[in-house]
Amino acid sequence: MEDSSHLYDVYETNAHPPWADHQHQCLENLDNVECLRRKIKFYFMNPCEKYHARGRKPWKLMLQIIKIAIITIQLISFGLSNQMVVTFKEENLMTFKHLFLKDYVDGSMETYAVYRQKDVYDHIDYIIKQYGLLHNITVGNHEYQKNGAVYSPLSLCQEYYRNGTIYPGNETVEIDADVKTECLKVYPMYHESLREHLPHFELYFKRMLSVKITFVLKAINLQTVRHRELPDCYDFTVIITFNNQAHSGRIKVDLENDVDINECRDWKVTGASARNIYLTVLLDCLIIITCITSLTLCARSMINGIQLQLEYTLYCKTHCGKEVSLSDKLEFVNGWYILIIVSDTLTIIGSIMKIEIQTKILTSYDVCSIFLGTGTMFVWIGVIRYMGYFSKYNILILTLRAAFPNVIRFICCAGIIYLSYCFCGWIVIGPYHEKFRTLNTVSECLFSLINGDDMFPTFKNMKQKSSLVWVFSRVYLYTFVSLFIYMILSLFITIITDTYDTIKQQQQSGIPTSELQKFLSVCKDLPNSGLYRLEKKNSCFLNCCVNRCRTSQETLTSEA
Repeated sequence: MEDSSHLYDVYETNAHPPWADHQHQCLENLDNVECLRRKIKFYFMNPCEKYHARGRKPWKLMLQIIKIAIITIQLISFGLSNQMVVTFKEENLMTFKHLFLKDYVDGSMETYAVYRQKDVYDHIDYIIKQYGLLHNITVGNHEYQKNGAVYSPLSLCQEYYRNGTIYPGNETVEIDADVKTECLKVYPMYHESLREHLPHFELYFKRMLSVKITFVLKAINLQTVRHRELPDCYDFTVIITFNNQAHSGRIKVDLENDVDINECRDWKVTGASARNIYLTVLLDCLIIITCITSLTLCARSMINGIQLQLEYTLYCKTHCGKEVSLSDKLEFVNGWYILIIVSDTLTIIGSIMKIEIQTKILTSYDVCSIFLGTGTMFVWIGVIRYMGYFSKYNILILTLRAAFPNVIRFICCAGIIYLSYCFCGWIVIGPYHEKFRTLNTVSECLFSLINGDDMFPTFKNMKQKSSLVWVFSRVYLYTFVSLFIYMILSLFITIITDTYDTIKQQQQSGIPTSELQKFLSVCKDLPNSGLYRLEKKNSCFLNCCVNRCRTSQETLTSEA
């Protein structure tokens, strides 16, 4: 009896009972699962909850607020500067039309054309005369371009078919499709007439495709001086085209100009300095640094989300024996972070281009505007993410996200019907209605009809030259309006409202709808419970395991 008692004491104190390994393994697995739940739940917390959970300050939130403020200031500054540039371009274009187009009237560019051979010669002669008298007639600071000490000449080029004989009366034509270009140069000095300066110049009207007159004028934009900035020097390449490609007896005349902005070589402006430019460049550099920091933080959060997704996928495969659905996997990919990363990338590119524009290295105002405008738009859209932390605003975001796949599928189906109407209207009604002349105008017209705009003029402006086409146009327009306004738009609204009702019912019931939500619903720990905090040298995973092991040992000892 004593021996047995002694053996029992030895076994109790020194040996490891067989059920202890199994129980310890179960507790360790439980610790792993609880730690994984807390890590995932912490990842989906809002900045305020993360602050209460671990005392982590919402750096990304504060950075986004600062970024919105300085990017908006940058956009307004660039917009005002760009507005002066656009105004100067447009007013110079209007000036050139009045200076070099004979009998030009504002707003008549679409109908500005010549119909007689003498008128063509007269208009070309007028342009050359006005070019030679530029110093005496312009009220602006326009000047000829110089190559060294010589003024750049005006270029007069005629494009025509190389050979051809055309007899409409006999319905016979013989023509060489090769196009030949013949150019002449006229230097800026006064000439009495085109015939006297170029006596052998002749236009081949029956074979002529176009006549292009090209010259370069220089000007200085003094608007920036009022804002205490240095002025810009402009090179205007003016192109006047006599278009005869249709050979219809109507030669359309068009004037356009290409603009090149350069830094003035020698300037002296009293009361203005480059200080404003330096401050603007400094703001752009600050924005670039801010966007790089924001991009880095968001990219790090994206990587953490992907790592948690892999851990959760491994857990479900190992312990539950099932695959994680695609929707649950996408929960770890934060679309707002992707939007911010794209916004930061666009803003960085736009800011670099803006610096180069300020220093006169580039003049791509339009490209820079696209980058800065799109980047700022995405930044402001990203504000919705933080509004989604409030329940009343969150339902709107959830509805948009849940309805998006159905909306895309619906738009694809409706788009096929829309394109069919576009092609049909273009080919049938196009010759009789100016709004259906091109596919672009057809699409714009039909989209306006869907929104209820411009309905009566679309019906009224249909020409009645063909009774069959006129009747067809009525059937076409009535069916399109009825189909899209009364059916397709109503179905589109129904998709949104059904999704809204579904999301609202889910929020009211509070029942988890996905496997990920069910997995996280087991964890009832509040953010301020202290269980989410990490010690300096121990991870959450290790802390959980140590605490559980201590508890299990105390339990086994007490039971023994």
